[in-house]
Amino acid sequence: MNAHHKSKSGPPEFSRAIENLIANFRGLPEDETSSKRRQTTDLSSIIDELLVKYRISHNLLEDTIREKWPELVGAANASYSHPLVVERQQLIVLVSHAVVRNELFHHQSAILEKVHKLPGCAKIKGVTLRIGWPFLVNFRQRNRANPA
Repeated sequence: MNAHHKSKSGPPEFSRAIENLIANFRGLPEDETSSKRRQTTDLSSIIDELLVKYRISHNLLEDTIREKWPELVGAANASYSHPLVVERQQLIVLVSHAVVRNELFHHQSAILEKVHKLPGCAKIKGVTLRIGWPFLVNFRQRNRANPA
């Protein structure tokens, strides 16, 4: 019976009992934890899993919508509005002027149809318009990307 086995790369791995025997022989503290030894996992594969799980990527749904926003609502309306985020299958849009908000409100169904044609946006169920200042969102995003 072989007391140890050799890993694919590196020194041989021993059982916990043998590790503790060697530690005791060398005057080192024994490992009394009940944790199991696990194979190491490549960090890049873990990061890839997290990117998928938490929807962190360069091709976010919101980025796709922001990129196409002037085509979806027209250049004039796009300059006074900003698609902020998709929450609970609702596209949240900040609008800085009541007139533009009213215009977008009346064209919600047409905007939603155009949004559904974008890749990955078919699950969006509605558009929620909020009064806000889109230019402040753009200003904050630029300052985060390029801190002074």
